[in-house]
Amino acid sequence: MKSPNTYLQFVRTVKRKILQSRYQAAKLVNHELLLLYYSIGHSLHEKMTAANWGDKVLQQIAIDLQNELPGLRGFSYRSLKNMRQFYNCYQTAVIGQSVTAQLPNQSEKRLHATSSKKEIGQSLTAQLDSSFINTVFTALSFTHHILLINKCKDAEERIYYMHQAAAHHWTVSLLQHHIESNLYHKKGKLPNNFQKALPKTIAANALNTFKDEYLLDFINITPEDDERVFENKIINNIRQFILSLGTGFSFMGTQYRLVVDEEEFFTDLLFFNRVLQCLVAIELKRGRFKPEYAGKLNFYLNLLDDQVKLPHEHASIGIILCKEKNNKVVEYAFKSMRKAMGVATYTTRKQPPSRLKKILPDAASLKKLL
Repeated sequence: MKSPNTYLQFVRTVKRKILQSRYQAAKLVNHELLLLYYSIGHSLHEKMTAANWGDKVLQQIAIDLQNELPGLRGFSYRSLKNMRQFYNCYQTAVIGQSVTAQLPNQSEKRLHATSSKKEIGQSLTAQLDSSFINTVFTALSFTHHILLINKCKDAEERIYYMHQAAAHHWTVSLLQHHIESNLYHKKGKLPNNFQKALPKTIAANALNTFKDEYLLDFINITPEDDERVFENKIINNIRQFILSLGTGFSFMGTQYRLVVDEEEFFTDLLFFNRVLQCLVAIELKRGRFKPEYAGKLNFYLNLLDDQVKLPHEHASIGIILCKEKNNKVVEYAFKSMRKAMGVATYTTRKQPPSRLKKILPDAASLKKLL
């Protein structure tokens, strides 16, 4: 008679093989699709440039393809236009040794782009090696790539998002959120005391985990709302808030109770970060940062480390999330604090384009008008 443990282990082994096979198959399909779209983009670019064809011809091509292959999906006019854009963006880059027979080498192509596109192509050429292509570039869908091309004109920024999206399996919508929240420019700029309060082995990682500003566009906060209303709106959208925080966060509770000699204290939001292996306490403030907030947060972190932290975990980290801050004030507030903490700001909406700011009234004027 078979052992239950041996049987379950065998089933798990088969399951793992099936999942690995499916994952590899999906990667290969995506790889081939990217090659196909690049190749079609190349053909479209060469033909449309040589024959001086315009958008109307591209629209007709999409219609004729549908007539030739009824039910064909993914080759609409917009899709064909994106394929040509995909080729134009990466035509000067060496896309790795495994596909050099299918994708053009730098020496075989001439630039058909503006000076800004030349700089992007040259920068990408230096970084798109075989390892990057096989583990990052082809791990992202065509939709991911088109979003990056349209939203990130800087090559370094685009490559950063490629690495993050591939490593953390971001969906297209999550990638878009991080781009719109300006993650690339906000990472590593949080005012903090991590270097002094944390071991060197995790201080840098902690700094990269938190942002200087968070886009909370999924909640609607009015000037009259206090911290409790702000907190409740975050709790009601906790999934989106966790996604906004970044990688590895698990929610442990709101108004987390801490007790000292039968006296109760409550920290607004408590998380655990699996990457940093530490508790993360977040205090919410609707207004501008005040120095006294640092002392209160330091008190909470002392309690968390004494009462909640497990022996194998690192010291807790605290983040004050407020509407505004003065970095110099933050620096002085943290100067003698021994617990790791930082101050970030939040915004609940994206700023309108500068061209519209001159036309539209500001919020105060619009409120009076209404």
